[in-house]
Amino acid sequence: MDASTYRVVIDCPDQVGLVAAVSQFFASVNASILEASHHTDVKLARFFMRHEIAANSLKLNHTDFKQAFAQLAQKYDMRWSLNSSRSKPKVALLVSKEEHCLNDVLHRWHTGELNCDIPCIIGNHKSMQKYADWYEIPFHYIDFSNKTEAFAHIEALIRDYKVDLTVLARFMQIIPDDVCQRLSGKIINIHHSFLPSFVGAKPYQQAYDRGVKLIGATCHYVTSVLDEGPIIEQEVMRISHSDSSDDMVRKGKRCEINALANGLRYHIEDRVIVFESKTIVFN
Repeated sequence: MDASTYRVVIDCPDQVGLVAAVSQFFASVNASILEASHHTDVKLARFFMRHEIAANSLKLNHTDFKQAFAQLAQKYDMRWSLNSSRSKPKVALLVSKEEHCLNDVLHRWHTGELNCDIPCIIGNHKSMQKYADWYEIPFHYIDFSNKTEAFAHIEALIRDYKVDLTVLARFMQIIPDDVCQRLSGKIINIHHSFLPSFVGAKPYQQAYDRGVKLIGATCHYVTSVLDEGPIIEQEVMRISHSDSSDDMVRKGKRCEINALANGLRYHIEDRVIVFESKTIVFN
């Protein structure tokens, strides 16, 4: 039995009758709705919707469904997408020295938790190749002695592998503005959530010295403004006076792993809608 689904994701100006119009269209093509999520941002006067449909219930194939829905979308001035769960996005992983996020994503991908393909791993430290080799994924070492050439090489690899999403799995290089613009909405990052309080080196040590009681991590889209892109997911954990700075690093890594895994999955499953500087996440 075909268990594949279509995901219809919509955002548009809020209008009376939107849900009814979409529901009537789905009924007209015999769509069996497996999941439905709606949200209205009253301040923005904007409506957001995500529906997941059983592919084998439809009278139309993917192409015909898209053509038919386009007429409704035009009427209501919708930004919309239609994706199939059978189509696995290609995800490139960028990594530096720390391996915890890389290993976690690779494990979740290997076990089928993340419905994507990972065609390559790119790193600026050769020590990361052993993890790529273990999972039999091509590894590309990039020498960053010339950063302009290095990022040109990375973009060439992204094009060659036809990458849909680039993940900075603790990749400790600042992405240039022009690259951020070209990859807008197609590159995500993970970092600790101390910003802007504890910037620079050893943020966990700085937090320990200040006696913080809550640590966390943030997964967000990368923009030209460093670490301020639209947030997809955040993870937090309580800290007590008995936790050492090493304990905080260990717990912080756990936050980073979970926030990145969830944020990546939400993106892959079309659960994230970006509008202006924020996101709607149907998790």
